[in-house]
Amino acid sequence: MQKKPFNPAGPRRPNPVRNPQQRRGPATAKDQYATNEQIRAREVRLVGDNVTTGIYSIREALEIAEEQGLDLIEISPTAEPPVCKILDYQKFLYQQKKHQKEQKAKATKVVVKEIRFGPQTDDHDYNFKLKHAIGFLQEGAKVKAYVFFRGRSILFKEQGEVLLLRFANDLEEYGKVEQMPVLEGKRMILMISPKKK
Repeated sequence: MQKKPFNPAGPRRPNPVRNPQQRRGPATAKDQYATNEQIRAREVRLVGDNVTTGIYSIREALEIAEEQGLDLIEISPTAEPPVCKILDYQKFLYQQKKHQKEQKAKATKVVVKEIRFGPQTDDHDYNFKLKHAIGFLQEGAKVKAYVFFRGRSILFKEQGEVLLLRFANDLEEYGKVEQMPVLEGKRMILMISPKKK
């Protein structure tokens, strides 16, 4: 058996990356959409303001894009035939980024503020906490109000429920009940979310 010559660099592997479009790693916004000659379909459906909507051969679609000095962008590759738009690709990517930013801004994190009561909270303390809850709801935060039962005070769970229902009733103008009072261990919890302005 003949020995193979020793190669200090190890066995040579063919380079899997032949063109930049096939590179590994997460797809960036830039290579998310096939454009111009990268589109593999024989025919495409053209949509948009600057074209007559319809099905065109890929050659016709590319010619239309070239006449307008724009790019043919495949926006829905899974459709039959794929849907394409004729736009400036850089402008298109910018609009996509802007749209994603707006979506993120809309999906802001929900803040939950907690308000704790004892089963026998007096009126002064109750009103003080109610004022805080109104402020939280007006700021757009959710309010998680709970009655904490320490030791044998669990015997007063009906009192705790009445207190939370009164609290929900007093906040009716500012928020809606998301979860009615529920006993979880030593706490009875009520969730109130702000009303949409």
